[in-house]
Amino acid sequence: MRIVVTNDDGIHSPGLAVAEKIAHSLSDDVWVVAPETEQSGASHSLTLAFPLRLRKIAERRFAVSGTPTDCVMMAALHILKDQPPDLVLSGVNWGSNLADDVTYSGTIAGAMEGCALGIRSIALSQAYDDESRQIDWSPGEVHGPALVRRLIDAGWPEGTLININFPGCTAAKVTGTELVPQGRYDLQSTEIEERHDARLRPYYWIGLRRRNATPPKQSDVGAVYDNKIAVTPLHMNLTDTAALEKMRQSLGQK
Repeated sequence: MRIVVTNDDGIHSPGLAVAEKIAHSLSDDVWVVAPETEQSGASHSLTLAFPLRLRKIAERRFAVSGTPTDCVMMAALHILKDQPPDLVLSGVNWGSNLADDVTYSGTIAGAMEGCALGIRSIALSQAYDDESRQIDWSPGEVHGPALVRRLIDAGWPEGTLININFPGCTAAKVTGTELVPQGRYDLQSTEIEERHDARLRPYYWIGLRRRNATPPKQSDVGAVYDNKIAVTPLHMNLTDTAALEKMRQSLGQK
């Protein structure tokens, strides 16, 4: 099995090393194609207005001056065009990708692009304590290999990618694995912070501030809050079928 590992935290991220360990537990044919610099929040963007640079770091290891989407495209359509990958692993992200985060995430986008290219794809993220921002990579290192293998053996439909979130605790404190739907953050705010440079010109930081809440148990957020590994299938087709049928009826269309 040929595996491509990518991420959105960049080629030097410690989470990328965790994803590589998971990949090597499945196959000896592992290729790393990751962004040269951090691309958090890049979503499913690709680079069209500028050329991409591809830097070979070592055997089967490349850095791309672009987004996670660019990386997967470069891997499947250029580097490995003669024998495309069978699996894309995107992550392990520094921080969870739950609920609303899914639409922003470059980690999800790496798996999404693999899915769009007809390749089985999994996004992996590691939650951490919001107050201390201390991160423990052991849940993915310990539980990731067996979980990913089980998912591959079970299979999933075309047009679907898998989103895995490891809880922010030690591997020993993980209480299980839950297959759950995408949830929603009920206590979250977007803040824009204004600062000034040395010439007193303003610049801005956009940040998300979350507070502890009580999410539904049967959701990705609820599972991770309970120290469980959340596994969520995500579909490339974003159509709201229930709303579509209701609107058809309202507008007199069959």
